[in-house]
Amino acid sequence: MKTVIIGTNHAGIAAANTLLDNYPDQEIVMIDRNSNLSYLGCGTALWVGRQIDGYEGLFYTNEEQFRAKGAEIFMETEVDKIDFDNKTVKAKSKDGEEFDVTYDKLIIASGSKPIIPNIPGKDLDGIHFLKLFQEGQAVDKDMSRDDVKTVAVIGAGYIGVEIAEAARRRGKNVLLFDAEDTSLASYYDEDFTKLMDKNLADNGIELHFSEPATAYEGDANGRVNKVITGKGTYDVDMVINSIGFTANADLGKDSLDTFRNGAYIVDRTQKTSNDDVYAVGDCATIYSNAIQDTTYIALASNAVRSGIVAGHNVGGTKLESPGVQGSNGIDIFGLGMVSTGISVKAAGKNNIEVLYTEYEDLQKPSFIKDDNKLVKIRIVYEKDSRRIVGAQLASREDISANIHMFSLAIQEKLTIDQLQLLDIFFLPHFNQPYNYITMAALKAK
Repeated sequence: MKTVIIGTNHAGIAAANTLLDNYPDQEIVMIDRNSNLSYLGCGTALWVGRQIDGYEGLFYTNEEQFRAKGAEIFMETEVDKIDFDNKTVKAKSKDGEEFDVTYDKLIIASGSKPIIPNIPGKDLDGIHFLKLFQEGQAVDKDMSRDDVKTVAVIGAGYIGVEIAEAARRRGKNVLLFDAEDTSLASYYDEDFTKLMDKNLADNGIELHFSEPATAYEGDANGRVNKVITGKGTYDVDMVINSIGFTANADLGKDSLDTFRNGAYIVDRTQKTSNDDVYAVGDCATIYSNAIQDTTYIALASNAVRSGIVAGHNVGGTKLESPGVQGSNGIDIFGLGMVSTGISVKAAGKNNIEVLYTEYEDLQKPSFIKDDNKLVKIRIVYEKDSRRIVGAQLASREDISANIHMFSLAIQEKLTIDQLQLLDIFFLPHFNQPYNYITMAALKAK
């Protein structure tokens, strides 16, 4: 059985490892247009902000490891076309050599691509995007210039907020723009996003919400020096665009069924509308247990899981994905926020009628004076069924592991009432006897 995998980042790597480690009859061919694989892009801001020593640790495998397992791997190789009728991938190497690779099964792991706003000045020098390792290198190099004093970040989602923090840690003046009226609007409700907004402002980041960029202007040398919005014109020395990603699914768009954003529609085994073709990671749809429907959630954790599922199914073991909750988290200037499922705002967009309950308290009893921080929690549940559909937590204490429990609760369709008397241990070193999770659940209407 010959399986070709197009794309060798998280999803493609997970699929390849699953096949190579479990199915010795598999002949694996891996193709990627990049010169590197396995880059943890979520760590770019840590490197650029000098919170870690360098970028080397952001790669967790390499092509030699796959060759040692028996895979044939082609890096810096572009796939020009897929002939789905004849099951052939047409590729071109970096030297311009064109060649064909046939397959029995195909796994497309082509990932996502940045959304590029089509506004005047978008091609000026000094305007950056952040996804690939090389783009991280370009941002880091540009930020090291002595004449770069002010950095504009366009987009206040996770990547935008993280790179804004990184630029501030590098001593830059930072202007953060977004069309929404808060940061992190896709993940949290306003009571939580306002906490992050205050945190950003308290650390010297200038916030420009409800203010999307409408144009860029440049100097005589063609380098960006102004960001223009509907509210004003701002002098800048560098721009980082981080307004989001969309599926990189051009290869099969004319042959495979696609979602509203262009992503390949897949079933719970990651199979596309073609029985011999699977799609994994950011180029494919995913099933959300929160909204109980197919959707699009581009996360590295989802990519890995989808790659594992596809690998086993291609290898001959029937395996269905249990679905996802879109669990995520962020830590900015010491404020940690985590969420899973959907917020109240997102529920409204999906026409799901919900209620919510929330609570705020110290992590530990008040007699613990050192290292004892406030925790804010919100649990979102469906009004009629009372099943839990989302949770959000914020604290300067590390409360991140709590979100895994809520993720499982959503997957297993637990109700808010089942959470009320959950057996949660107590020890003053860790928590309170009236735990904020219990208290929030007990407050539910």
